[in-house]
Amino acid sequence: MLKDILSISGQPGLFKLVAQSQKSIIVENLQTEKRIPVYQTTKVSALDDIAIYTEDEEVPLYEVFKKIFSIENKSKTSVSHKESTDDIKDYFEDILPDYDKERVYVSDMKKVISWYNILIDTKVLEPIISEEEKEQKKEAKKAAQKEEKEVKDTKKEKVEKKTEEK
Repeated sequence: MLKDILSISGQPGLFKLVAQSQKSIIVENLQTEKRIPVYQTTKVSALDDIAIYTEDEEVPLYEVFKKIFSIENKSKTSVSHKESTDDIKDYFEDILPDYDKERVYVSDMKKVISWYNILIDTKVLEPIISEEEKEQKKEAKKAAQKEEKEVKDTKKEKVEKKTEEK
């Protein structure tokens, strides 16, 4: 889902993977649309590979974004990444109440908020979530139809069994 959206060490913002070569990749800044080469020695992380620690498990960043998306009603966060530490911690606790307070730093929370807002501004996140919601609705509809068919088949078998007994 977010595998082509990248965070690059030493570069502000988020980038979209455009092309690959043997020794570098070409990325495009989501906000400025400026393209730059990124070499093998640079630390690059796909947002799809990032997760947030909780008390029980790791929650993929995409799931955190989905929670923010639903809480914020498809718009930017009500808290800026430049707010006070306490405000950011309170906001993050609303989103992910069981986050690991020892391993998730305020700087991580600021990145999540900043990245989410960039994805909303550039209209990258909404189509991804909307598409996933459509898929989930299709799957739910298929499951309901399958269950309905099973119920009908069960009723039919009972009727046939009673007919045979008579």
